[in-house]
Amino acid sequence: MGVISIMKTFKNLESEVRSYVRSFPAIFQRAKGAKLYDEQDNEYIDFFAGAGALNYGHNNPLVSEALIKYIQNDGIIHGLDKATTAKREFLETFHDTILEPRHMEYKIQFSGPTGTDAVETALKLVRMVKGRSNIIAFTNAFHGLTMGSMAITGNAFYRDEAFINRINVHFAPFDGYYGEDVDTASYLRKLLEDTSSGLDLPAAMILETVQAEGGVNIASKEWLIEIEQICRDFDILLIIDDIQVGNGRTGPFFSFEEEGINPDIITLSKSIGGGLPLSIVLMKSELDQWKPGEHTGTFRGNNLAFVASTKLLSYWENDNLTKAVQYKEEILREKLLELTGKYEALNASVRGKGLIYGLQIPLLGFCSEVSSEAFSRGLLIELAGANDDVLKFLPPLTIEKELLNEGLQIIDESIGVVLDTRESIVEGLNHDNEDD
Repeated sequence: MGVISIMKTFKNLESEVRSYVRSFPAIFQRAKGAKLYDEQDNEYIDFFAGAGALNYGHNNPLVSEALIKYIQNDGIIHGLDKATTAKREFLETFHDTILEPRHMEYKIQFSGPTGTDAVETALKLVRMVKGRSNIIAFTNAFHGLTMGSMAITGNAFYRDEAFINRINVHFAPFDGYYGEDVDTASYLRKLLEDTSSGLDLPAAMILETVQAEGGVNIASKEWLIEIEQICRDFDILLIIDDIQVGNGRTGPFFSFEEEGINPDIITLSKSIGGGLPLSIVLMKSELDQWKPGEHTGTFRGNNLAFVASTKLLSYWENDNLTKAVQYKEEILREKLLELTGKYEALNASVRGKGLIYGLQIPLLGFCSEVSSEAFSRGLLIELAGANDDVLKFLPPLTIEKELLNEGLQIIDESIGVVLDTRESIVEGLNHDNEDD
C-alpha cells in the first residue's frame, strides 16, 4: 500500500493547513522514550520531540503511571481556575523544586493551554502595568501565531499585511544579526537614547535566548546581560520566552541560568506539561496587578498536565539531568562538526546549546531533502530558519547515548545520499549539454 493510499483520510478530511503530516507521512500508533512506531510497526528515532514538547520522552513511565491512577480515582479533569488537589501539588512542587533553590520569586499564572496563550498574556500584562503599548521584539523571533504573538514573530511566512497588526511592535536586530563585529545591543541602546530615533519607549522587550524556529541562533552571555541592563536603565520590562528552550533543553531548567539574568516575566509551555497542554506565565509579584477574572480562559490550567508535570519535576531534585544533557551535547556537537569536515563542499555550519543544535546547509532545498531521506531511513528531524536551511536537532533529553549515535549516523548517511543524487543530476545535465 502506497503512502498516498495510507494517508488518504487525512488528505480528504483534514485541512490543507496540516504540516508535519506532510513531512512525516506515516500513521503513528505508539511511542516510547525516543522512539515512535507506525501502524506497520516500523520504528523511528525521534529527533523532533513534539517540537520541544517531549523533553522527557514519549510516555514517560512516571507520567503514565500517575495519570492512570489519577483517572481511576476520578480526579478532576476540567477545573477552570478552581482550586484542585492536582494544582496545589504542582504549585508547591514547582516552587520547592524550581523556584526556591534558584532564589527566584515569581507568581504563577495559568493562561490558555498553549505557548502563544502565555505570550499573549505576558504582552497584555506588561502593557497594562506600564501604561505603554510598544513592544520590542527581535529579528528571526518566533513567539506564536495568535494575533499578538504573531505581531512579534519575525518570519514572513507567518506574517501578512492582511491579518497582522503592525502597530506598536518594533523589531531590533538579535545578537549576531549583522555578524560578529556588530554589537546590536549598543545599536538598540543608541535608538532608545535618541529621542529622535522614532522608537517609542516600550513597555517590554521579549526574546528567546536561543531562537529555535528562527534557525537555532544563540544569544551570547554578554549580549543578554547588556540587554537586561538596557531594560533596567530605561524602565523596560524583560520577558524571556522559554517555551521551547526551557525545561532543561539547554542544560539547566531555565535557558538563561548560566547568564545570571533576572527576567521580569518568563513564559513556559511545551515540555512543562509532559506532552499535555499546559502554559504558564511567571511574573514578579509587583507585576501581578490583575483584577480577579480580568484575563480568563476555559482551559487555563490542565489538571492532567498538573499531574504529569508534578511527577516530571522530580528530574530537577538534583543536577543529574543537566549533566546528562551536557554529556550528550558533546556527542552531538562533535558529530556535527565531523560532518562539516566530511562534507566540506556543503559549506555547512554548526550552532547550538545543550540538546538543541542546528546544522545550517545553505544550498536551496538541501535540508528538506535530507529530512525526507532520513525519514525513509527511520528518523524524524525538522527544519528551522527563514529559508528552511537548518536541520534542527531536538531529541528528548532522556535519549539513550546509543540511540543518539544511531540517529546521527542516519543523518550522515542521508546527507551522503542527497549529495550523491545532486551530483549525479548535475553530471547528467552536463552530459546532455555535451551531447547537444
